[in-house]
Amino acid sequence: MLSTRFPRPPGDVGHPGSWRGDTEFRVVEGAGPRDAVRDAAGLREGPVLAAFSAAARELEANGVGAITTSCGFLVLLQEALQDAVKVPVVTSSLLLLPALLAREPQVGVLTIDARHLGDAHLRQAGVPPGQLADVMVEGVDPGGEFARAILGNDAAMDLARAGRDVVAAARALRGRAPRLRTVVLECTNMPPYAQAIRDATGFEVLSLADVPALKSWAAEPMIRG
Repeated sequence: MLSTRFPRPPGDVGHPGSWRGDTEFRVVEGAGPRDAVRDAAGLREGPVLAAFSAAARELEANGVGAITTSCGFLVLLQEALQDAVKVPVVTSSLLLLPALLAREPQVGVLTIDARHLGDAHLRQAGVPPGQLADVMVEGVDPGGEFARAILGNDAAMDLARAGRDVVAAARALRGRAPRLRTVVLECTNMPPYAQAIRDATGFEVLSLADVPALKSWAAEPMIRG
Protein backbone atom coordinates (compact mmCIF):
# COMPACT_ATOMS: atom_id res chain seq x y z
CA MET A 1 0.00 0.00 0.00
CA LEU A 2 1.11 3.52 -0.75
CA SER A 3 1.18 5.76 2.31
CA THR A 4 -2.19 7.54 2.06
CA ARG A 5 -4.83 9.22 4.18
CA PHE A 6 -7.70 9.80 1.73
CA PRO A 7 -10.96 7.89 2.39
CA ARG A 8 -11.24 4.31 1.13
CA PRO A 9 -14.89 3.24 0.81
CA PRO A 10 -15.93 -0.41 0.30
CA GLY A 11 -14.65 -1.62 -3.04
CA ASP A 12 -11.40 0.32 -2.77
CA VAL A 13 -8.36 -1.97 -2.66
CA GLY A 14 -7.46 -0.56 0.77
CA HIS A 15 -10.81 -1.32 2.41
CA PRO A 16 -10.75 -4.65 4.33
CA GLY A 17 -14.30 -5.41 3.20
CA SER A 18 -13.15 -5.54 -0.41
CA TRP A 19 -11.50 -8.91 0.21
CA ARG A 20 -12.60 -12.29 1.48
CA GLY A 21 -10.86 -13.79 4.50
CA ASP A 22 -7.78 -12.48 6.25
CA THR A 23 -5.92 -9.65 4.54
CA GLU A 24 -2.64 -8.14 5.61
CA PHE A 25 -2.05 -4.52 4.63
CA ARG A 26 1.54 -3.32 4.55
CA VAL A 27 2.01 0.43 4.17
CA VAL A 28 5.18 1.51 2.39
CA GLU A 29 6.09 4.59 4.38
CA GLY A 30 7.42 7.51 2.40
CA ALA A 31 5.79 6.40 -0.86
CA GLY A 32 2.73 8.53 -1.58
CA PRO A 33 0.38 8.75 -4.57
CA ARG A 34 2.53 11.18 -6.54
CA ASP A 35 5.55 8.89 -6.11
CA ALA A 36 3.71 6.16 -8.04
CA VAL A 37 1.54 8.07 -10.51
CA ARG A 38 4.40 9.02 -12.77
CA ASP A 39 5.75 8.19 -16.20
CA ALA A 40 8.16 5.30 -16.54
CA ALA A 41 11.34 7.36 -16.18
CA GLY A 42 10.08 9.13 -13.07
CA LEU A 43 9.01 5.96 -11.32
CA ARG A 44 12.22 4.10 -12.02
CA GLU A 45 14.31 6.99 -10.74
CA GLY A 46 12.52 7.11 -7.39
CA PRO A 47 12.75 4.94 -4.27
CA VAL A 48 9.49 3.05 -4.84
CA LEU A 49 10.91 -0.20 -6.25
CA ALA A 50 13.28 -0.92 -3.36
CA ALA A 51 10.63 -0.06 -0.78
CA PHE A 52 7.93 -2.20 -2.40
CA SER A 53 10.33 -5.11 -2.93
CA ALA A 54 11.20 -5.08 0.77
CA ALA A 55 7.50 -4.95 1.71
CA ALA A 56 6.70 -7.85 -0.62
CA ARG A 57 9.42 -9.99 0.96
CA GLU A 58 8.06 -9.19 4.42
CA LEU A 59 4.55 -10.19 3.37
CA GLU A 60 5.80 -13.43 1.88
CA ALA A 61 7.68 -14.20 5.08
CA ASN A 62 4.40 -13.72 6.97
CA GLY A 63 2.76 -16.42 4.87
CA VAL A 64 0.48 -14.53 2.48
CA GLY A 65 -0.83 -16.39 -0.55
CA ALA A 66 -0.75 -13.52 -3.04
CA ILE A 67 0.38 -9.90 -3.16
CA THR A 68 -1.09 -6.90 -4.93
CA THR A 69 -0.50 -3.15 -4.85
CA SER A 70 -2.69 -0.11 -4.36
CA CYS A 71 -1.81 1.67 -7.62
CA GLY A 72 -2.13 0.50 -11.21
CA PHE A 73 0.86 2.57 -12.30
CA LEU A 74 3.03 0.09 -10.40
CA VAL A 75 2.62 -2.32 -13.30
CA LEU A 76 6.05 -0.98 -14.24
CA LEU A 77 7.38 -2.93 -11.24
CA GLN A 78 5.59 -6.19 -12.12
CA GLU A 79 8.62 -8.19 -13.19
CA ALA A 80 10.89 -6.88 -10.45
CA LEU A 81 8.39 -7.52 -7.66
CA GLN A 82 7.57 -10.98 -8.96
CA ASP A 83 11.28 -11.76 -9.07
CA ALA A 84 11.56 -10.68 -5.43
CA VAL A 85 9.11 -13.31 -4.09
CA LYS A 86 7.73 -16.76 -4.96
CA VAL A 87 4.04 -16.09 -4.30
CA PRO A 88 1.91 -14.57 -7.10
CA VAL A 89 2.24 -10.80 -7.51
CA VAL A 90 -0.43 -8.76 -9.27
CA THR A 91 0.59 -5.13 -9.50
CA SER A 92 -2.22 -3.78 -11.68
CA SER A 93 -5.54 -4.35 -13.40
CA LEU A 94 -3.74 -3.43 -16.62
CA LEU A 95 -2.53 -7.03 -16.70
CA LEU A 96 -6.02 -7.88 -17.97
CA LEU A 97 -5.43 -6.03 -21.25
CA PRO A 98 -3.67 -8.71 -23.36
CA ALA A 99 -6.45 -11.28 -22.90
CA LEU A 100 -9.12 -8.66 -23.57
CA LEU A 101 -7.40 -7.49 -26.76
CA ALA A 102 -7.32 -11.08 -27.95
CA ARG A 103 -11.13 -11.10 -27.99
CA GLU A 104 -12.05 -7.46 -28.68
CA PRO A 105 -10.71 -4.95 -31.25
CA GLN A 106 -10.40 -2.18 -28.66
CA VAL A 107 -10.38 -1.95 -24.87
CA GLY A 108 -10.84 1.13 -22.71
CA VAL A 109 -8.85 2.18 -19.65
CA LEU A 110 -10.04 4.69 -17.07
CA THR A 111 -7.13 6.23 -15.19
CA ILE A 112 -6.52 8.84 -12.55
CA ASP A 113 -3.89 10.50 -14.76
CA ALA A 114 -3.97 10.13 -18.54
CA ARG A 115 -1.01 12.45 -18.90
CA HIS A 116 1.38 10.01 -17.28
CA LEU A 117 -0.11 6.64 -18.21
CA GLY A 118 1.85 5.83 -21.34
CA ASP A 119 2.91 3.10 -23.70
CA ALA A 120 5.56 1.89 -21.25
CA HIS A 121 2.85 0.94 -18.76
CA LEU A 122 0.84 -0.85 -21.43
CA ARG A 123 3.87 -2.72 -22.76
CA GLN A 124 4.81 -3.81 -19.25
CA ALA A 125 1.25 -5.10 -18.85
CA GLY A 126 1.82 -7.30 -21.89
CA VAL A 127 0.09 -5.31 -24.62
CA PRO A 128 1.75 -6.17 -27.97
CA PRO A 129 3.38 -3.17 -29.68
CA GLY A 130 1.02 -3.49 -32.62
CA GLN A 131 -2.02 -3.15 -30.35
CA LEU A 132 -1.00 -0.16 -28.24
CA ALA A 133 -3.26 2.09 -30.28
CA ASP A 134 -6.18 -0.24 -29.56
CA VAL A 135 -6.11 0.72 -25.88
CA MET A 136 -8.34 3.77 -25.42
CA VAL A 137 -7.15 5.69 -22.34
CA GLU A 138 -9.37 8.25 -20.63
CA GLY A 139 -8.45 10.15 -17.49
CA VAL A 140 -10.57 11.88 -14.89
CA ASP A 141 -10.60 15.66 -14.79
CA PRO A 142 -7.20 16.59 -13.26
CA GLY A 143 -8.86 19.49 -11.48
CA GLY A 144 -11.78 17.45 -10.17
CA GLU A 145 -12.46 16.08 -6.70
CA PHE A 146 -11.28 12.54 -7.41
CA ALA A 147 -7.84 13.53 -8.68
CA ARG A 148 -7.46 16.39 -6.21
CA ALA A 149 -8.11 14.32 -3.11
CA ILE A 150 -6.21 11.18 -4.13
CA LEU A 151 -3.15 12.67 -5.80
CA GLY A 152 -3.06 15.39 -3.14
CA ASN A 153 -3.45 12.73 -0.44
CA ASP A 154 -6.13 14.76 1.29
CA ALA A 155 -7.91 13.34 4.34
CA ALA A 156 -11.18 14.89 3.13
CA MET A 157 -12.89 13.76 -0.07
CA ASP A 158 -16.45 14.29 -1.25
CA LEU A 159 -17.24 10.76 -2.41
CA ALA A 160 -20.30 11.79 -4.41
CA ARG A 161 -18.35 14.41 -6.35
CA ALA A 162 -15.47 11.98 -6.82
CA GLY A 163 -17.87 9.42 -8.22
CA ARG A 164 -19.27 11.94 -10.67
CA ASP A 165 -15.73 12.63 -11.91
CA VAL A 166 -15.18 8.94 -12.62
CA VAL A 167 -18.54 8.55 -14.37
CA ALA A 168 -17.87 11.69 -16.43
CA ALA A 169 -14.61 10.18 -17.66
CA ALA A 170 -16.43 6.97 -18.59
CA ARG A 171 -19.03 8.95 -20.52
CA ALA A 172 -16.28 10.82 -22.35
CA LEU A 173 -14.74 7.50 -23.31
CA ARG A 174 -18.10 6.23 -24.52
CA GLY A 175 -18.39 9.36 -26.66
CA ARG A 176 -14.98 8.73 -28.22
CA ALA A 177 -15.56 5.03 -28.82
CA PRO A 178 -19.27 4.22 -29.17
CA ARG A 179 -18.59 0.56 -30.05
CA LEU A 180 -16.31 -0.07 -27.09
CA ARG A 181 -17.48 -2.99 -24.94
CA THR A 182 -15.10 -3.20 -21.99
CA VAL A 183 -13.30 -0.75 -19.74
CA VAL A 184 -10.56 -1.55 -17.23
CA LEU A 185 -10.20 0.59 -14.11
CA GLU A 186 -6.49 1.34 -13.77
CA CYS A 187 -7.00 3.15 -10.50
CA THR A 188 -7.69 0.93 -7.49
CA ASN A 189 -9.79 3.72 -5.96
CA MET A 190 -12.34 3.55 -8.79
CA PRO A 191 -14.13 0.22 -8.12
CA PRO A 192 -16.57 1.79 -5.60
CA TYR A 193 -18.07 3.57 -8.62
CA ALA A 194 -18.11 0.56 -10.97
CA GLN A 195 -21.86 0.09 -10.94
CA ALA A 196 -22.43 3.79 -11.61
CA ILE A 197 -20.15 3.46 -14.64
CA ARG A 198 -22.12 0.47 -15.90
CA ASP A 199 -25.41 2.27 -15.43
CA ALA A 200 -24.19 5.38 -17.25
CA THR A 201 -22.41 3.73 -20.18
CA GLY A 202 -23.30 0.06 -20.52
CA PHE A 203 -19.62 -0.87 -20.35
CA GLU A 204 -18.44 -4.15 -18.93
CA VAL A 205 -16.30 -2.82 -16.08
CA LEU A 206 -13.26 -4.77 -14.87
CA SER A 207 -10.85 -4.02 -12.06
CA LEU A 208 -7.99 -5.49 -10.10
CA ALA A 209 -10.43 -7.96 -8.56
CA ASP A 210 -10.95 -9.55 -11.98
CA VAL A 211 -7.31 -10.53 -12.51
CA PRO A 212 -7.43 -14.36 -12.32
CA ALA A 213 -4.77 -14.64 -9.61
CA LEU A 214 -6.88 -12.44 -7.29
CA LYS A 215 -10.45 -13.16 -8.37
CA SER A 216 -11.14 -15.80 -5.73
CA TRP A 217 -9.93 -13.42 -3.00
CA ALA A 218 -12.16 -10.49 -3.90
CA ALA A 219 -15.44 -9.83 -2.13
CA GLU A 220 -18.58 -8.88 -4.02
CA PRO A 221 -18.43 -5.11 -3.29
CA MET A 222 -15.14 -4.76 -5.13
CA ILE A 223 -16.53 -6.51 -8.20
CA ARG A 224 -20.00 -5.04 -8.27
CA GLY A 225 -19.37 -1.48 -7.19
